Amino acid sequence: MIEIGKTNRLIVLRTVDFGVYLDGENLGDILLPARYISSPLAAGDAIDVFIYNDSEDRLIATTEQPLAQVNTAAYLRVVASNRYGTFLDWGLPKDLLVPYREQYAKMREGLRYPVFVYLDHSTGRIVASAKIEHFLNNLPPDYKRGQSVEILIYKETEIGFKAVIENLHTGMVYKNEIFSNVAIGDRLTARIKQVRPDGKIDLILGGSAAERTDSLAQRILDEAKAKGGRLNLSDRSSPEVIADAFGCSKKDFKKALGNLYRERLITINPDSIELV
Repeated sequence: MIEIGKTNRLIVLRTVDFGVYLDGENLGDILLPARYISSPLAAGDAIDVFIYNDSEDRLIATTEQPLAQVNTAAYLRVVASNRYGTFLDWGLPKDLLVPYREQYAKMREGLRYPVFVYLDHSTGRIVASAKIEHFLNNLPPDYKRGQSVEILIYKETEIGFKAVIENLHTGMVYKNEIFSNVAIGDRLTARIKQVRPDGKIDLILGGSAAERTDSLAQRILDEAKAKGGRLNLSDRSSPEVIADAFGCSKKDFKKALGNLYRERLITINPDSIELV
């Protein structure tokens, strides 16, 4: 079935002077304007196109790809407002509407906001909502501890950052487990720390523990080489000093040092490490 607001592979039905008509199956014939055709098309050819409503609310196809598709979260910039709502730049000629009822507070032009893109079935139009959580957590979470997931940071709280997980659920990254800069709108790779009995999901940033240790060990080596073979840090350094230098926890730092020491790449002194 062909879906509005998604990329679909459609078959060319016929060519006209101003483009080609594609087989939209359940949606009927859909025009792909000539300006989006980079090489000749003939009846029977297949092409990947994004389907949306043009400025006159007609379904139209484009080979351009928007910054977000239906049922996905995105971080988009406000370009205009009118009596119907706020409009976002999502990479297509017709801007994306956020109705006022879907805003917590009026969005300001020039600023970027996290939103969820959805199809309004009452109007058949693609719109967006700042009320992201209304569209998530509709399915029981089925994640395994340590599983890698893609997230979008959408809100900061006193204890951490809320994130959209795989466009399906919400999760939390706690501030006391963050050792690098994180901001709203960031798309990151995280791991599932745990799924609580109430369904809430805790996240931790980065790859597996082994991957984080290997990466950090290499960074330590590179930094020591850049400073002449000696680094004024050791396993006795304070967590604050370590976090400031490498953006990691003291626990991870000590693991990396241990690996380097066992491989006989460094010696560890009370207040420094040195390359062997």
